[in-house]
Amino acid sequence: MIDIKAFLAALQENGVGFFAGVPDSNLNDFCKLLNEEIEPGRHVIAANEGNAVAIASGYYFGNGCVPLVYMQNSGLGNSVNPLVSLCDPNVYSVPMVLVIGWRGDPAINDHAQHKTQGRITPVMLDDMKIPYMIMDEDNAMECASWAPKKAAEISAPAALIVKKGVLAAKNKVPIHDDSFPLSREEAMNVVLSAMPEDTVYSATTGRAARELYELRNIRGEGHEHDYLNVGSMGHASSVALGMALSDTSRHVICFDGDGAALMHMGSLAIEGQQGLSGFMHIVLDNGVHESVGGQPTVARKIDFTEIAKACGFDTVEYEVNDEESLKKAVKELCDTDGPGFIDAKIHAGLRPDMPPLRFEHKETIESLEKELRKRG
Repeated sequence: MIDIKAFLAALQENGVGFFAGVPDSNLNDFCKLLNEEIEPGRHVIAANEGNAVAIASGYYFGNGCVPLVYMQNSGLGNSVNPLVSLCDPNVYSVPMVLVIGWRGDPAINDHAQHKTQGRITPVMLDDMKIPYMIMDEDNAMECASWAPKKAAEISAPAALIVKKGVLAAKNKVPIHDDSFPLSREEAMNVVLSAMPEDTVYSATTGRAARELYELRNIRGEGHEHDYLNVGSMGHASSVALGMALSDTSRHVICFDGDGAALMHMGSLAIEGQQGLSGFMHIVLDNGVHESVGGQPTVARKIDFTEIAKACGFDTVEYEVNDEESLKKAVKELCDTDGPGFIDAKIHAGLRPDMPPLRFEHKETIESLEKELRKRG
């Protein structure tokens, strides 16, 4: 890993004055440094990557300094629309530095959900006519100078594709948090025990999918009732909705994260208006983007329950923050006529002996499809 303080200083010396983005594991230490060094008002952790590009564009319109937007390359798709229809030289010509963590780098054996995105990341930038450099430890300081200057020169985005290990330490520092009694794994286990055996679950990207898979192994159960949303962050609840619509007689539950729920929060309005009594959206709310390093979300500053209620969900009138209140809420919302929503307050952290998620994607989805279709 490079000297990230020197890298940040070089960016600022070359004109970068505003930062927005969505945290990424490959940019973990850079994201942490931004939280520590950049004052509020000049750094925004955005809901999604397209949102970050738009915020940065607005800041440029008002201030004139070159903004920087950081993201994992999996989020590049979220940013394509504002990049080509807002920042593009044919439209409003916004100079901007894109710092993109390169998951699925073809030189590295990465998880299946990153392989295609990793291969096409340079291709996407080429197609959008966005100049870029591939950043490694040897050329990092050159990149910190080149990107802001290039963006200003062409009055358009310029990108840095960041290889693994350049802006993030090899090993993540474990998160220690005792804010609420339940861990994410424990909360999911409470729900699994409270629901009928044929309930179908959709587990969000990152830790939740990993822990649900391991919980089934611990409980001696199969995986045919589970959808593991290993990619496509923010879409686990929409996949769950689609499954619930395919069989309205079945219970379908989404295990979501607060960061993922914020990423595409408009989906709550669509889910809440479908009138599905067997559908339940549970946000496992630890207040951070835990899978990529523990950067804060705004979840603890907003009221998910009131938002969900306004969208048409049935909710409970008490805070869900321990085993008894979670069990009670699940039981109550199973008996309502509409979709249910629970904002379950949990603490951050992953037990150190949690195995990595290794499974056969096609085999797992085929067993779920068989289970979902057997009533048809």
